[in-house]
Amino acid sequence: MLPEVESLLIVQDRDQKIQALRQDLAKIPRDKTRAEEKLSSDKQAVADAKKAAQENEVAIKNLELDIATRRDTIGKLKVQQFETKKNDEYTALGQEVIRYGEMIDELETQELELMEKADTLKATHAKTVSALAETQKIVDQDIADLDERATQSQQRLDELLAERVQLVQKVDDSLIALYDRLLKSKGNDPVAPLKGSQCGGCHMKVTASTVVSVQAEASVAQCENCGRILYI
Repeated sequence: MLPEVESLLIVQDRDQKIQALRQDLAKIPRDKTRAEEKLSSDKQAVADAKKAAQENEVAIKNLELDIATRRDTIGKLKVQQFETKKNDEYTALGQEVIRYGEMIDELETQELELMEKADTLKATHAKTVSALAETQKIVDQDIADLDERATQSQQRLDELLAERVQLVQKVDDSLIALYDRLLKSKGNDPVAPLKGSQCGGCHMKVTASTVVSVQAEASVAQCENCGRILYI
């Protein structure tokens, strides 16, 4: 193999690793976002459970106010009943007292049902909070791992970039310029193997003279279809 091509293959190896690291670093913020999205459903469950418990508490307090209001009304009715001297009025007030008492019984039944429901809602809320805490631990660890991966990848990338600077200095300027143009236009394999009579990059058949040129290893040969630098 031509020394120049061998040098380019080493540069290409580093460039492929550099590209992979850059892709990984670009992917890490998206991975963090996906990790944090795991919390959204648990957070919503906590919010929904808390809201349901609060609404139930408000309903209980409203019933307590309604019961207190009706008891106050009963008290007033009894005072009126005590003060009246008319039998029909006394009877009517007594019926009102009974009616308000029945209303209180009904409201107290509703209150008991809501209080029983409150216990269930509190348990549900506690369960969702616990689930969120567990998910938070997992997400925190995932993010910590991603941060560590980012640090290590960036460190390795810096090392490879510095190494590449040293490697390209060993290659002819015109050849590295050709390589860089191919790297930009063809992707991460500007130097490709010749496989039989086919370019290992574009997989197109090359001419017989190109095959001979590559095999002779007298000068740098390129695929006439894609321009990649070829080697055996």
